[in-house]
Amino acid sequence: MDRPSLLVVVRHGESERNQVKRGSVYFADDEARQNLKGIPDHKIPLTADGVRQAELTGIALRDKFGHFDYAYHSGYLRTIQTLNGILRGYPKAEKKLIKVRSNLFIRERDPGYAYDMTKTEAERFFPFLNEYWQTFGGFFAHPMGGESLAQVAERVYLFLNMLFRDRCGEKTLVVTHGGTIRSFRFLLEHWDYGQAEKWPPGQSPKNCGVTVYRYNKKQARLVLDQYNTVFW
Repeated sequence: MDRPSLLVVVRHGESERNQVKRGSVYFADDEARQNLKGIPDHKIPLTADGVRQAELTGIALRDKFGHFDYAYHSGYLRTIQTLNGILRGYPKAEKKLIKVRSNLFIRERDPGYAYDMTKTEAERFFPFLNEYWQTFGGFFAHPMGGESLAQVAERVYLFLNMLFRDRCGEKTLVVTHGGTIRSFRFLLEHWDYGQAEKWPPGQSPKNCGVTVYRYNKKQARLVLDQYNTVFW
C-alpha cells in the first residue's frame, strides 16, 4: 500500500468571519466588519457554535473510525481549535496515540488585498476584477494580491506526496479550509479545470463537513467514500 489506508478531511467549525459574512466574499458594510477588521486570517477564532460543531464531530469520528495515527491542522487558530474540539471526543488513552502536526501547505487560500473590504470598496479599488474573473475563471484567477486555487492545489499536491511517502497504511485526519478541500478533491478525484472552477449548487463545504477517502486496493489509490457529512 503506497497511500494512507484512510484519509478524513474536515473543514473547520464556524468561525467569527463565517458568522458575520454569511457566505459572502466581502463584508456587507463597515458595521459588519467592525469587530474583525485588522485581525489576520490565521488568528480568526471559532464561534461558540463552531466549538460545539467540532466536539460533536469528534464523537462521531471516534465512533466511526476509532483513533487516527496522525492528525494535521493548518496552523490557523480555527483549525487548531477545531482539532482540539474533535480530540475531546476521544478517551485520554486513545488521544495519546494520535500524533498531531501542523502543516502550512494546507492553510487557507490567501485572500489578498480585499480581505477586509466591503463589496463597494472592492469594486471601487479593483473595477476590473469582475471582468478579469470572468475571463480566467475561478480556478486560475487570483484575488488581487492573493492566491489562485491552482496555486493552492500546488501546495496541497506537495502535502499529499508527503502523506503518500510517510503515512502509508495509516489512518490520517486533516483539519483544513474550504478552498483547500476543493484542491484536495481536484487532485485526488482527478477533476478537470472546469470541475474545479466552482462548487456545484449546495456542494460547498459545510463547517465541520467530513470528507472520507479510503484506499482501494484494486485501483491502488484513495477513493472518495463520502463527502461533506455533518454530525452536529
